[in-house]
Amino acid sequence: MARTARAERVGATRESILAAAERLFAEHGVLAVSNRQVSEAAGQGNNAAVGYHFGTKADLVRAIVRKHAERIERVRLRMLAEIGDSRDVRDWVACLVRPSAEHLAALGNPTWYARFGAQVMTDPTLRAIMVDESLTSPSLLQVIDGLHRCLPDLPAEVRAERGDMARLLMVQMYAERERALAEGAPTPRASWHDAATGLVDAIVGLWLAPVTLGQST
Repeated sequence: MARTARAERVGATRESILAAAERLFAEHGVLAVSNRQVSEAAGQGNNAAVGYHFGTKADLVRAIVRKHAERIERVRLRMLAEIGDSRDVRDWVACLVRPSAEHLAALGNPTWYARFGAQVMTDPTLRAIMVDESLTSPSLLQVIDGLHRCLPDLPAEVRAERGDMARLLMVQMYAERERALAEGAPTPRASWHDAATGLVDAIVGLWLAPVTLGQST
């Protein structure tokens, strides 16, 4: 019984640290926030609580990413099962865009994960954590492969370029919507579902846009 109670306390402490860190990192940037600030925001009297429960700041960032990535992965797997072996670019783009939007909608308001992700993706060291934990999942690689099968004539360098463009759009547009919602500012779309629809429209257009390859001199 005592072990169960202690395990519950440890679990609650870890969750409070994760929530506090995610919010502070989203609002101020990862490098600007100390482990001590995270511990204080989580209501921990021991300023070494972050190190005790998670280790380094990079380990804490990884734990936050992993927590959300697992939930987003479940949504994407469900969508993949629904579209099967589709030849429609829009189906595959939706599998890229909608899982994060559905997850953010389920979290309620305010949320911080979209802004947290935008902050992490700007840091050369921490970016690798986001890539390892959420951008190389088997389901996401399956989506990218399906998208590429729909665009067999697109040159490899253009695929890479447009993949970067699509990723930046998703990261920054969701972060911007999340910020606006947290501040009570107006947003172009009324819901996360509608915001995802607009983003799917834009990214489908990006992938299907004409290709102009420059001539080197």
